[in-house]
Parts: sequence; C-alpha cells; structure tokens
Amino acid sequence: MSDAGKLITRLMLEAPVESDDGQGGVVRSYVEQAALWAQLVARPAREGIAADDSRAVQRVIITLRGGVTLTRAHRFSDGTRIYRIVSWRIRERGAWLEIDAETELT
Repeated sequence: MSDAGKLITRLMLEAPVESDDGQGGVVRSYVEQAALWAQLVARPAREGIAADDSRAVQRVIITLRGGVTLTRAHRFSDGTRIYRIVSWRIRERGAWLEIDAETELT
C-alpha cells in the first residue's frame, strides 16, 4: 500500500493492564495508547466469517503506517467494536504494517 489517502478509519490502539482480583487471579482491562488512522478491509465472507454455537467472527486486514509497536495482547477499538490482533506483517521496508484481526459480529 503506498496511498496514505486510504487511511480513513480512526482506531484506538489499546494496551492491556492487569490488576490483582483479590483471589489469586488477575483482571485484565485496556487503556487507550494511541489514536491511529487505518485502512480496514474485510475478507470475503466465504473465507472471512467463521461461526460456532455462540458467535460469528469477521476477519479483517488493518493497514497502518509503520513504526507502531504491537504485541498480540494489544487490541484496536472503533467505538464499541473491538478488533483482536491475530498476526501482522511489515510491508514496504517498514513503511506499512498489515495486521490480521478478528471482530465479533453482533
């Protein structure tokens, strides 16, 4: 991708924060880390939607400018929609970051 004009969706990059739940476990919440402009492309329904008993998942490709540091524990949000990071690739010598993500369909 070499056209920054296609980055038309504003996503929040959220980082995980874990705290003690008082019973020997942890509670994970997320804090907003950065607002980023992205291109979202849904995969074709035949390949991109997986369904089971309780939910359907839409797979998307998120493209961002390079230089963003990620782990699979991070996530993206767009209002109430949450995008879970599955994997990512660096493109064009670090100029772009292409992320495979999943979001639940409601």
